[in-house]
Amino acid sequence: MLEHKKRYLQIAFNYDLRMALQVLRVIPASPRILIEAGTPFIKREGLRGVSALRSVWKGHLVADLKTSDGAYDEVAMARNVGVTAVTALGSSPVETLDRFVAACHDLDVISMIDMLGVADPLDTLMHLKAPPQVVVLHRGRDEESSRDKVIQYRHVNRVRSKYDVIISAAGGVDLREARSAIFNGANIVVVNLVQPSDPWAGIRTDKDIRAITQEFLATIE
Repeated sequence: MLEHKKRYLQIAFNYDLRMALQVLRVIPASPRILIEAGTPFIKREGLRGVSALRSVWKGHLVADLKTSDGAYDEVAMARNVGVTAVTALGSSPVETLDRFVAACHDLDVISMIDMLGVADPLDTLMHLKAPPQVVVLHRGRDEESSRDKVIQYRHVNRVRSKYDVIISAAGGVDLREARSAIFNGANIVVVNLVQPSDPWAGIRTDKDIRAITQEFLATIE
């Protein structure tokens, strides 16, 4: 499980399995690093691809399923290939989110609710029978190009005033944004692995990935 007093780096893989396996060879082994099988990765490679990541990475492995229905089955499928955390969309029906949180608890998986597109995360949480372990404040990929779209850190204290949850910050995170996330109370910063031609912020594949990863770890310490 994750510790509230620690700060974690979550690295999201959104390309194919070949690239992911190449990059994983240079990622330093650290209990403060979570590897994410991103939604595009899972759509390309399926759960067999997630299983292949597990064969290489021994630490926390997140399946960014963004579950919106069929919660128990999706959590169980992910658990069966070795993941330690799964995401659900905060905009999903309350029945789905309740089943998602319960399934994660029953199957010993970290529950993460992604608040992408949710105007008031606290309101969403207050309708649930039990909160997730992690609340993800997420600015989407398509939103990164809009200057007025930012990660909504104002929700951190609002959520924490009611729930003892871990806060994750995702969406266009570079070193500067990582510092801001930690300053504003986040426990996890999610950084995308990006290619040189990509318009998004993250860890570029043409740079020294190991060194940059260590720089992120030092920045969020």
